[in-house]
Amino acid sequence: MTPLSVEQHDGAGQHPAESWLRANPHRLDLGRIGLWTEPPLAPADLHGIEQVLDLWRGTIRSRFTAGGVTYRVTTAAHPVRDALAVVVEPSTPVRCGLRLRFPYGSEAWGDAADWSSPAAHRSQVQRRGDGWAIRRELDGARYHVAVSDTSFELIELGPHDVAFAGDGTFGAVIEFGPVPCTDPLPAAEVVIEASARHWAAFWEAGGAVELAGSDDSRGVELERRIVLSQYLAAVNGSGPLPPAETGLMLNSWRGRSHLEMHALHSAQFALWGHPELLARQLDWYHTILPLARETAARQRLPGVRWPKQVDPSGLDTPSSIGPFLVWQQPQPILLAELLYRADPTPRTTERWIDLVVATAEFMAAFVSAGEGGFGLGPPIVPAQESYHRTRRTARNPTFELALWSWGLGVAADWCGRAGRQAPPRWREVAGGMARPHTIDGIYAALATPPYLVRDDHPSMLAALGVVPPTDVIDEAVMGCTFDDVWSRWDWASTWGWDYPVAAMCAARLGRPADAVRALFTDSPKNHFLPNGHNRQTAELPIYLPANGALLWAIALMAAGWDGAARPAPGFPDGWKVAVDGVLPLP
Repeated sequence: MTPLSVEQHDGAGQHPAESWLRANPHRLDLGRIGLWTEPPLAPADLHGIEQVLDLWRGTIRSRFTAGGVTYRVTTAAHPVRDALAVVVEPSTPVRCGLRLRFPYGSEAWGDAADWSSPAAHRSQVQRRGDGWAIRRELDGARYHVAVSDTSFELIELGPHDVAFAGDGTFGAVIEFGPVPCTDPLPAAEVVIEASARHWAAFWEAGGAVELAGSDDSRGVELERRIVLSQYLAAVNGSGPLPPAETGLMLNSWRGRSHLEMHALHSAQFALWGHPELLARQLDWYHTILPLARETAARQRLPGVRWPKQVDPSGLDTPSSIGPFLVWQQPQPILLAELLYRADPTPRTTERWIDLVVATAEFMAAFVSAGEGGFGLGPPIVPAQESYHRTRRTARNPTFELALWSWGLGVAADWCGRAGRQAPPRWREVAGGMARPHTIDGIYAALATPPYLVRDDHPSMLAALGVVPPTDVIDEAVMGCTFDDVWSRWDWASTWGWDYPVAAMCAARLGRPADAVRALFTDSPKNHFLPNGHNRQTAELPIYLPANGALLWAIALMAAGWDGAARPAPGFPDGWKVAVDGVLPLP
């Protein structure tokens, strides 16, 4: 199994201050909710376990037998409130209820819970009008938990470990919040019905791709991945901040938002009928505009330089790589353009024009004139981070050159939509970017040594696929590059989003069979678990950029792009592709 990159864990010998700043502020595990029984049950006591996720209603129905009693459990989350409903129905009257445990915070990579420091935090439980209230204190953090059902009896099992016990069937709601809940909690049935309405509306409003009747039997599996990826992206990555790479599931990268991953996570929302979910994330960029302007100003450049790995306030994380990455820079333009395609109105233009302009101002000034055109770097680290040690000399990564050219051209178009005059330099730079370096008829990753290392992301492929056609990229050379990558790359070192990116490249090259083949490459990083998650390693059992990138790729392959030669251009003959509510790409 491929080891994690240097950006994933704190390096040996790191200064304690740097380690602290990389980890703080960090996410908290707010608590664990479980079933309490008398006598207690152990995992080995459970038999006949069955669990079903109802995607249409957003509920999980569980059934198991223990101690001669069959339990049926229904759980659902409220679509607006931070509340969870639990209904437990034992087959015979038994003593049972809810158990809540609360950990201390942890800076660990995969687990945000520290269960070994009970003296470092406080949990205070008291009665409230319709149930129980719990006040939590740890370091500078404060939050509150409300538990419904006045029939529960409080049982203190230990420090930060309580049970709310009853007899027989019960329905309860648990709500978390930054301040005490003063209103009555909704009934469990109300939460379950609210969840059902929300998810039915989500699926009805969203796009769909049907592959039934295809000659290729893999169509069923691809449909499964599509549907589950939509669900997982909505659950873990549709909040008001750009998502963390493991969403709400783990504390990887200390739960930071990685802005270079934002389009991979969330571009699909605009393409699959949920532009409002992308729009509220793009709004977050407005909140960090002052910080991004300060960063650009320190570098004596206009506009904004977007950070890479950030906390909710937009502060960048100390790193030897992050400050040198630039492929996140044009992404607000890309995302705004997709939102415009979803709603091509003056209202959309007005909402995002300032972000587009500020981003383009920096991009146009960041380049430097050189032999062959405008270039990028040094210093620079490309999306293929294998080159981070050469950042002082690295220049002109292939993917970034194409992305820069396309992004500045689109920014100039936005000025026209807004009735403004785009600065002439924008189109000058867009049309004058240097051409990528080639070696033996294929694109290298960089124009400087070591030119091409065949591990990590084959990011050259994104220069035609993620990026629409530009004058920067020669289609014939990209075709040879695709063949070279396919036959000679170290695929075990790649990441889950590399396969959809390769599929997008193949589709735009007019090679639909290769596009499908890329999606089904048998590689350790390209497996989708029964629950839809894309497993990378034991330390990264889920990886949501792969789910988002899959949806992006399917939109391109099924709905096509401007000027595509035929319907469903990313699928070969023999595939039956029905598309509803999915936008074509630029």
